[in-house]
Parts: sequence; C-alpha cells; structure tokens
Amino acid sequence: MLNVGVLTISDKGWQGQRYDASGEAIRNSPLVLDNSVVKYEVIPDEMDIIANKLSEWADEGSVDIILTTGGTGLGPRDVTPEATLSIVDKVVPGFTEAMRTQAFNATPFAILSRAVAGVRGKCLIINLPGSPKAVRECLEIISPALPHAVEILRGEVTEHATDTRRD
Repeated sequence: MLNVGVLTISDKGWQGQRYDASGEAIRNSPLVLDNSVVKYEVIPDEMDIIANKLSEWADEGSVDIILTTGGTGLGPRDVTPEATLSIVDKVVPGFTEAMRTQAFNATPFAILSRAVAGVRGKCLIINLPGSPKAVRECLEIISPALPHAVEILRGEVTEHATDTRRD
C-alpha cells in the first residue's frame, strides 16, 4: 500500500473560482484507488508556498509519493518545477522523460511541459500537468514503476536480480 499526497497548484482553484478536476483525476486514477490518499490540498501558484508544502509533506513521513498537478507550463505564474527542484535531494528524470515522450505521440504540445520528478528523503515527488486528460495519460505511463520506486526508497529492495545466464 502506497500513501499518496495530491497537491493541486492553481490560483483559480485556490480562490474557489475553478473546480479541481485534475486533482480529482489523480484521486480517481487506478493507481490511487489501489492505494491511499492521505494528503490533499489546493494551493496558489507561489513558489515559496509550493516548496514549503512539498517539504512539509515529504518530511512528515506520512506520504510515499506526492503527485502535483498544475504549474508546469510556460506561463509566468507556472513555478511548480522550480519549487520542486528547490527542495529535492535527487532528480529522477526518467518519469518526466517517459511522460513527455509518450504524451508527444498524442499531442506535440507535450514538449512544452517543464514537469520534474525527484526524491526528498524517502518521498518521491512527481509533477503532473494541469489538464485532467493529461493527468490520466501520464499516470498510466508512470504507474507501473511507482511501487518499485517506493520499495527502493523504503529500503525494501537493496539488490536487483542478476542475470544468471552464461554466454
């Protein structure tokens, strides 16, 4: 069982002017339905607020994965990647590389995503796009690797299987 935090970054969502359809898409995804959402919040597109919330949730130790949605584009208020990079210990580019590569097959606009992924302590943090459709597509792409990533971070997997074939 994975403990998941869902953090929506949206000025309009935070102000109550927009329904959080992307956060709902995360909470209703097969990955999350098979696990447990232990944290959920909508916050504004403010770098310090984002960084502080990510740090707080990761450092508490109650979440294995934080999935953010929103703030990964080219807009002037899109600062989620910068906030995430400011607090992670390690960057894990494979998640976002896979999301951009696969999503590009559906839309060329996927290359505009600046989403990042990283680790703080034993918590994996992954930025997802702000569109509910893109959230669902990206979660489908990365979900198979998430349980193994968490097992490694928890220290449950310390060695990888070796190929015993001899040529």
